[in-house]
Amino acid sequence: MIALKKMGHLVFLPLLILSFLISTSSAKFTSKVGINYGQLGNNLPSPSKSVELIKSLKAKLVKIYDTNPKILNSLKHTNIKVSVMLPNELISNISSNQTLSDLWVRSNVQPFYPHTKIRYLLVGNEIISSTDNKTWYNLVPAMRKIKSSLKAHGIHKVKVGTSCAMDVLESSYPPSNGTFRADISGRVMKPMLQFLNKTRSFFFLDAYPYFPWSSDPTNIKLDYALFESKNFTYTDPGSGLVYTNLFDQMVDAVIFAMKRLGYPGIRVWIAETGWPNGGDFDQIGCNIYNAATYNRNVVKKLTSESGTPARPGKVLPSFIFSLYNENQKPGPGTERHFGLLYPNGSKIYEIDLSGETQVWEYKKPLPKPTNDEKYKGKIWCVVAKGANSSEVGAALSYACSQGNKTCDPVQPGGKCYKPDSPIWHASYAFSAYWSQFKKAGGTCYFNGLATQTIKDPSYGSCKFPSVTL
Repeated sequence: MIALKKMGHLVFLPLLILSFLISTSSAKFTSKVGINYGQLGNNLPSPSKSVELIKSLKAKLVKIYDTNPKILNSLKHTNIKVSVMLPNELISNISSNQTLSDLWVRSNVQPFYPHTKIRYLLVGNEIISSTDNKTWYNLVPAMRKIKSSLKAHGIHKVKVGTSCAMDVLESSYPPSNGTFRADISGRVMKPMLQFLNKTRSFFFLDAYPYFPWSSDPTNIKLDYALFESKNFTYTDPGSGLVYTNLFDQMVDAVIFAMKRLGYPGIRVWIAETGWPNGGDFDQIGCNIYNAATYNRNVVKKLTSESGTPARPGKVLPSFIFSLYNENQKPGPGTERHFGLLYPNGSKIYEIDLSGETQVWEYKKPLPKPTNDEKYKGKIWCVVAKGANSSEVGAALSYACSQGNKTCDPVQPGGKCYKPDSPIWHASYAFSAYWSQFKKAGGTCYFNGLATQTIKDPSYGSCKFPSVTL
């Protein structure tokens, strides 16, 4: 043991090391808000242009959903901290193969590090929401393999984690009752929390107040979801904590769930949050006014370092979702309308991710919301403008193969056969399919070829089936 003489006392080196570890482990993490840079669009700006747009939003961090070399090269020497991702489909193979893990890190991380400030590596995206349970059990072993590979390649500044949606919880209300699902609590979440705790990483959480509000707008007030509630608070009967917004309730439910498994101190990182600026006719509250209100307010909250009622004053690092409206994202219309920017690079509404602009300083008026209440009436599903005609033909065949006599009226001699046009026939088929299968989860999407309309496309004796809300 080496000792140093100082002021008449012996100061042992291990104590100095311990002191250093304590000081670094409690180092302040940035309260600057980052941005998620998704690429599911066929009309998005180049990576170099996108990096300039990210800077214009005053984002200090960016998260991408792969290790796109053009993006990582564009981020070199920018001082923007970066989160990259190992694709979902590689998790199972890497979980049992250290050599494959080493190769992936050597090919996808090492070439860009440290000139690109890669600081976070997420193993998959919402694995527990989107894949089969075999992959769930491979998740933490894959995280361990990737961490070992980083260490073997001398990459020590990168935290390894994975993103989780709120559906990892079986109970989130009240927050103090937050509990992980029984099917993942012991075999997935506990070893994950053990890994995050040991490596001093973060629980990366995707938290969207839009979804619980839109599924129950009668009992959850819109203002409460938008951080705009002035006269309403909620007191958790279990903890006594007082809540002024839905976001804090969601985050604290996860914090209590971690505590319930014996890990009360793991830090939370908001991997995704945001509000849709548009959507389908059967979706509520997705408009520019609400999106601007939510994102401006959440930036204000996150940069103020106010924490949550369960962890007051604790920094919540975060990424807003997302940089662009992405026209190739599957699912309902909201999925393609979470961007801060249109694909041409213009702002959908004024926003400053640094938090330096006060909410009242935004001068450009926002369009008044028109869909804060559920639409009531008929909706049809028709071919979207500009849809690829050959792809429409394949979608028409699919729709006609489903259900009971879905396309009989567009067969020769049927009431909707004329005009004899694939687009016309497909529009009828899409509407017929959707009217039959919406209640079973069917959507008006067809790989981006379809869109909703409230204008009745029926013609003469040809009556298009509709969905009535």
